[in-house]
Amino acid sequence: MKIKFNFLLSAALSVAALNVFAQAKFIHSHNDYANNTPFYRAYTNGFNSIEADIFLVDGKLLVSHSDKYLFAERSLKGMYLDPVLYGLKRDTTRRVNLLIDIKDDYRKTLPALVKELKPLEAYLLSPQNPNGRLKILISGNRPVPTNYKDYPGILWFDDDLVYPHTRTEWDRVGQVSLNFETWSKWKGQGAIPDADRKRLQKTVDSVHTFTGKLVRFWGAPDMPESWDTQIGFGADIIGTDKIEQLAAYLQKRSLRKPVTVAIPNKQAK
Repeated sequence: MKIKFNFLLSAALSVAALNVFAQAKFIHSHNDYANNTPFYRAYTNGFNSIEADIFLVDGKLLVSHSDKYLFAERSLKGMYLDPVLYGLKRDTTRRVNLLIDIKDDYRKTLPALVKELKPLEAYLLSPQNPNGRLKILISGNRPVPTNYKDYPGILWFDDDLVYPHTRTEWDRVGQVSLNFETWSKWKGQGAIPDADRKRLQKTVDSVHTFTGKLVRFWGAPDMPESWDTQIGFGADIIGTDKIEQLAAYLQKRSLRKPVTVAIPNKQAK
């Protein structure tokens, strides 16, 4: 517990330093479990979106990108659910998105996940609990929109614009995540081609206008030039594998000028 307390004390200091941007922009720890201090490293640097890939193995949810590297001690509960519960209890101002990427059969894994989330019920954001501070987003292998209704409201879905949605189905979508390379092959060196920037801007604007959802691009170059470019064309969620570097960049940027991103409220029609 002493280790956790030290981490969370550091977190409080980090959030105080970073709150100038944390409320306006989601910062996402991509494949968080792959770094040397899962959860805590991102949490103490003010990140409000964290990603974990999971498999269901003998009734237990294990964290890994591949089924070749599954270890009993790397459980979702131990690596993420227990730490985030402890963190939210101690810091009543924190809000966290936990993006859970399902790597196997969602029809078996999602019921196991719902059961494992039970101890966090009071903190889970849902239509029934709009003040919940923990949002569970389901990515990877997931049901099609017509089947969202079969799952409890504590689960929100990460969308890729592949399937059409009714308005009710859009209400279950927590964010839109798109492959950056679909719109641009830019590698982050020099300025992004103007045609690519316009395509990305148009895509973000369209998602905001017609769905009211936040937008994340995965697979984008992971460097300051790219982070700045993404903020420029209106991406709401900036993902990285470089936790400290992105935190430092955003802190420096906030001192230079405010980072303000309008969070759209418009619902799909």
